[in-house]
Amino acid sequence: MRAVEQSVRLERISQERFIQAPTEAVYDYVTQPDRWHEWHPTSLGAETGTCGSLPVGARFTEFIDLLGIRVPMSYRVQIARRPDEFKTVFTSLAVDGSIHYFLQAHHDGTLFKRVLIYETELQLASLHERMIELSSVALDQLKQRLENPPSV
Repeated sequence: MRAVEQSVRLERISQERFIQAPTEAVYDYVTQPDRWHEWHPTSLGAETGTCGSLPVGARFTEFIDLLGIRVPMSYRVQIARRPDEFKTVFTSLAVDGSIHYFLQAHHDGTLFKRVLIYETELQLASLHERMIELSSVALDQLKQRLENPPSV
């Protein structure tokens, strides 16, 4: 009998948007994982145990919707350099990787870049394309939310 090989591919999704908002305001918002559900379609909510931006070393849990399945994710903040860089690494039963934000002041706003690197043993042909689509929706919703904040 031959052993079944598990194929694990490292995937990378890099997208950016120009957001007409100050870099500090964008950083302060995107580095609060308990608010990710407001703009990212897969986020069901996060528990950070604190308010505001997270510092290096902070750990938190997020629940995501991965193709209709509720998946708990464990995160640790690796980089938190306000206002220009933030990185978390994550692990779960389904997928492991990192989310890296790069922010740069540009004219009267912010050039925001999100890089998602992940690996999974899930053999789903459409997963990567779906993740690209969801990342694009997330950045569009983030841009909309920061440029047109809800009335209080």
